[in-house]
Amino acid sequence: MGSESGMRNTLGTNVLSILILFSLLWVFLFSNVSVVDASVGYDKKAITINGQRRILISGSIHYPRSVPEMWPDLIEKAREGGLDVIQTYVFWNGHEPSPGNYYFEGRYDLVKFIKLVHQAGLYVHLRIGPYVCAEWNFGGFPVWLKYIPNIKFRTDNEPFKVAMQGFTNKIVGMMKAENLFASQGGPIILSQIENEYGPVEYETGAPGQAYTNWAAELAVGLQTGVPWVMCKQDDAPDPIINTCNGFYCDYFSPNKNYKPKMWTEAWTGWFAEYGSPLPSRPVEDLAFSVLRFIQKGGSFINYYMYHGGTNFGRTAGGFIVTSYDYDAPLDEYGLLRQPKWGHLKDLHLAIKLCEPTLVSSDPSVISLGHGQEAHVFKSSSGSCAAFLANYNQNSGSRVMFGNQHYNLPPWSISILPDCINAVYNTARVGAQSATMKMTPVYQGFSWESYNEETTSTHESAFTMSGLMDQINTTRDVSDYLWYMTDVNIDPDEGFLKSGQYPVLTVMSAGHALHVYINGQLSGTVHGSLENPKLTFSQGVYLRAGSNKISLLSIAVGLPNVGDHYETWNTGVLGPVSLHGLNKGSRDLTWQKWLYKIGLKGESLSLHTLNGASFVEWLDGDDVAQKQPLTWYKTTFNAPDGDAPLALDMGSMGKGQVWINGESIGRHWPAYKASGTCGGCNYVGYFNEKKCLSNCGEPSQRWYHIPRSWLKPTGNLLVVFEEWGGDPNQIFLVKREVDTICADIYEWQPTLSNWVLQASGNVNRPLGPQVHLWCPSGLKILSIKFASFGTPEGTCGDYKEGSCHAHTTRDVFEQGCVGQSECTVRVHPDTFGEDPCPSVLKKLSVEAICS
Repeated sequence: MGSESGMRNTLGTNVLSILILFSLLWVFLFSNVSVVDASVGYDKKAITINGQRRILISGSIHYPRSVPEMWPDLIEKAREGGLDVIQTYVFWNGHEPSPGNYYFEGRYDLVKFIKLVHQAGLYVHLRIGPYVCAEWNFGGFPVWLKYIPNIKFRTDNEPFKVAMQGFTNKIVGMMKAENLFASQGGPIILSQIENEYGPVEYETGAPGQAYTNWAAELAVGLQTGVPWVMCKQDDAPDPIINTCNGFYCDYFSPNKNYKPKMWTEAWTGWFAEYGSPLPSRPVEDLAFSVLRFIQKGGSFINYYMYHGGTNFGRTAGGFIVTSYDYDAPLDEYGLLRQPKWGHLKDLHLAIKLCEPTLVSSDPSVISLGHGQEAHVFKSSSGSCAAFLANYNQNSGSRVMFGNQHYNLPPWSISILPDCINAVYNTARVGAQSATMKMTPVYQGFSWESYNEETTSTHESAFTMSGLMDQINTTRDVSDYLWYMTDVNIDPDEGFLKSGQYPVLTVMSAGHALHVYINGQLSGTVHGSLENPKLTFSQGVYLRAGSNKISLLSIAVGLPNVGDHYETWNTGVLGPVSLHGLNKGSRDLTWQKWLYKIGLKGESLSLHTLNGASFVEWLDGDDVAQKQPLTWYKTTFNAPDGDAPLALDMGSMGKGQVWINGESIGRHWPAYKASGTCGGCNYVGYFNEKKCLSNCGEPSQRWYHIPRSWLKPTGNLLVVFEEWGGDPNQIFLVKREVDTICADIYEWQPTLSNWVLQASGNVNRPLGPQVHLWCPSGLKILSIKFASFGTPEGTCGDYKEGSCHAHTTRDVFEQGCVGQSECTVRVHPDTFGEDPCPSVLKKLSVEAICS
């Protein structure tokens, strides 16, 4: 009887739930629809659109980090998640690969991306920069920019300003030509010039200040009809709005009291680098940081990132992994990251309920105890909204506000849209959680191999005395540069008899190095993001007579941040020396070196179907096994379905991967993550070192393959392997939901209950509900865990506590198994007993979808 009364999996209840959600969505989505010739401005409270102040929720989606076929779904999920605005950088090096030659196609079709955002009824914040940082190769600057005579990046330097103005004018001109600014009826309501320049200006001094003023004048002079911002720029000249970036921005105030308080980068997680664990940010803390900002007058929040995506090709910055997942609400593959996406969606709904009151008044702050306070907003029309905060990191608090008691968990804020009813608490997650899995769909590839040459020269090779900077030599057309020289060994050298081989020492500015002696690999070394420089120093086998030393220097992306990083060096700069000879040491630094840019396989385009036909590949038993500098190729058919796909590269060392000629990116599974991993508590200030996982594992194991890059049959997969991995253990996998979970406390604030009570249809207290749902096409196969009482653990690792209602699993098995979704009321009546009266209970459940 208890289970029947608790189940809400009926048609009538589902219809009611849909009506409730629709009414909530209508409140804040209706006004998103763009109108012709919108007027965008600002005052001290907010950005104004057609004279109306707005609380704007934004999310970063970088168009080149996904493929056009993914864009509509990403944008729609952002809209469903409660966003008003999509924010993106503009990537100069993708759009102008050589001076005056522009590219706006494929993943770089900026106009198409903005128009899709417009069609979805959302606005755009266009961060033109053109410096982007963004863990993107060279910070978004094209490498050719470095070679303009007398140039210095991002300072009062005429050659740089001419180039920057040219590209900025190009982008603004394109947007105007397509009528994409709001003043023209388009979706762009904000633009950004420069990016996080304040710290650089501080170090640069007067030239930096002059550059800031010039950049502001450039932006305003373009007459876009929408406001411009500068982030992390405390002295942004009027009318530019200075904004905040960071994990928390409640402390921030704009530099003039007539400018709104804006947060252009609320970091949802952090980027991953080779050799480091994977960072993640609990959604409870992220939501807490957002409400801290809102309760102190903030009116624009952008999640960086909302979808991180993939650093395809060679677009990743120095030592940044190919995945740019960022622990964002939408994962790298475009799937919902739960509960982050759902909990933020509920947050946005709750904030929008308060929007008219928030933008029309300043808060009064009331102390509710030691570490607890209320921010109360009251409008002239009589509306009231309150935020009740508990900053205590160690314990929850029961506070009195407006003659009522409210329970506040540690490090949390509750929203009261009417100053009476709590509808949301940052630490009480109502959205379901999900664990994901990578399921093999294709394995046992039939490989062919081709060995890269280590000693031969190429018609493009050239000889110079001394050692040259790698990037100055390659101009970043390849990650690879060969340094080759000959060393003659006298037959009388003592080491030839003693076996005490001489030590070769190579000093390099980074990033990785393979040392070959007479075509044989002698050793490999690499740097890291924190210390890219490296030294190779070990004994090498030399024979009497002529010996060829071949140094393969590898760049792992170019720097994207740092003071005048355009001047930083890469590659073997020396000294290079031999130690342990009869005469002591021999300096090789200034002798003649032969340089060869790139690999032979690159020059032959072995990653393409046409290029692969130019060489003879080994197959069958002759395929190279765990050999360095080896090209592998195979073909496969696209698997059925539409689940996102990836390559499991865990068996490989380091190199690059292509599908049908498209570069997936760099792989480096052999660089294992080291650091301090462990549990993660949402309580307390977050930083990028707080919640780490994956220690001892590859920094990245799975590499995203966009479905749109595949043909039904005969897809060409090419892997270049530097270190000697095993391609036979490469698998094609699909990403899918493994289990779904929910953790709901008794009397947890919920939006749907507040709407029911506010409608007058219900005049009694309502408890929360657990709502489980499987992705489209799947149903609940079984219940893995269920407990009402004091269960412990997290999704995927639950266990019963000291208090447990024994009918919990029965309730879910009877009402949920075989259904695509189900709803269960969190109340003792549902389970026919109160397993521990007077104890605050919660319901934890984990189900398997299939």
